[in-house]
Amino acid sequence: MSFTFINPESLGAPSGYANGVLADTGGRLLFVAGQIGWDQQQQIVSDDMVAQFDRALANVITVVTEAGGSSQQIGRLIIYVTDKDEYRTCMKEIGARYRARMGKHFPAMVLVEVAGLLEDRAKIEIEGIAVLP
Repeated sequence: MSFTFINPESLGAPSGYANGVLADTGGRLLFVAGQIGWDQQQQIVSDDMVAQFDRALANVITVVTEAGGSSQQIGRLIIYVTDKDEYRTCMKEIGARYRARMGKHFPAMVLVEVAGLLEDRAKIEIEGIAVLP
């Protein structure tokens, strides 16, 4: 299984994501439900957005790993935040946490600001799609 990253020149160079990801596989699709920054006891790990991002991404990767995949097989991430300005303020630290978990693998991504998430203390939620062999 391999990914071809589709980044048309006419759209300019993406930064930290791919415009499209073509999966060449006879594999399976794994749809990962929205994950927030909580632990095994379903307690939010911190009120800090960076810590919540790190844990939410770790939780997505945990689901992918449990299904027999790796973070490098994630083809799409959808990130929901309750405050895009807070996210922008934390982008450098969030980027460092992202690279620590995903390396230089940048799937197709979108970030959406929402009015709120189901869990009151949650500031971020991440869902994903992975392509597994």
